[in-house]
Amino acid sequence: MRFDVITLFPELFAPFLTAGITRRAYASGQVDVHLWNPRDYAEGNYRRVDDRPFGGGPGMVMMAEPLERCLSHIRQQRGEGPDAQAPLVLFSPIGRKLDHAEVEGWSASIGAVLLCGRYEGVDQRFIDAHVTVQLSLGDFVLSGGEIAALALLDAVARLQPGVLNDEGSHQFDSFNPALDGLLDCPHYTRPEEWAGRAVPAPLMSGHHAQIERWRRDQRLLITAQHRPDLIDAARTAGLLKPADEAVLANLR
Repeated sequence: MRFDVITLFPELFAPFLTAGITRRAYASGQVDVHLWNPRDYAEGNYRRVDDRPFGGGPGMVMMAEPLERCLSHIRQQRGEGPDAQAPLVLFSPIGRKLDHAEVEGWSASIGAVLLCGRYEGVDQRFIDAHVTVQLSLGDFVLSGGEIAALALLDAVARLQPGVLNDEGSHQFDSFNPALDGLLDCPHYTRPEEWAGRAVPAPLMSGHHAQIERWRRDQRLLITAQHRPDLIDAARTAGLLKPADEAVLANLR
């Protein structure tokens, strides 16, 4: 899949694309990332990409024309016609929240063009004309869309085959359908005792069924304490068994 990123700060992406375990996805081309600076498509000696907002107010607004020229060049490079274009994603506070289901969808897609806004935002006329979907990391505002774009790329990359050391590792991530959408359980490693705290006995038992029951119980308890909405969703979907409900009843 191919992701084209429109950003005023392409240098922010270079370390991310060459470090960590997810670099495998980028090096192999499984997640093919191309960076585009809209200043390269602006006119005049100053390559201006922003201007004051009509109606007054603080800050600046990204101009439509440089963005459209940049997008047009990307479409040509992708070999896209008007009837078969990758979606244009704008990271914005009004976008739908980026969650695991959303990431899974993008991880199996052809990719997208990612627009990283800056300043007070993007000229609405460009959004109306070209943006396919808006995404948000949560109910807070960032200085630009680059961090959100990096988050999406990282989440998509780690789902690609062969990227993680353990092929099934992501199946046990929080929010994964394999865990019925629950949060993950606590994890422990050596030494067996640290600072007076011992590893829970079930994990040391060697009894696989007992270990799996402990992990399930912990997922239920942690999810109920921190994200009760996920418990409600799992219950509505019929994913909770009587043993699960007994654990939750004891918590209550």
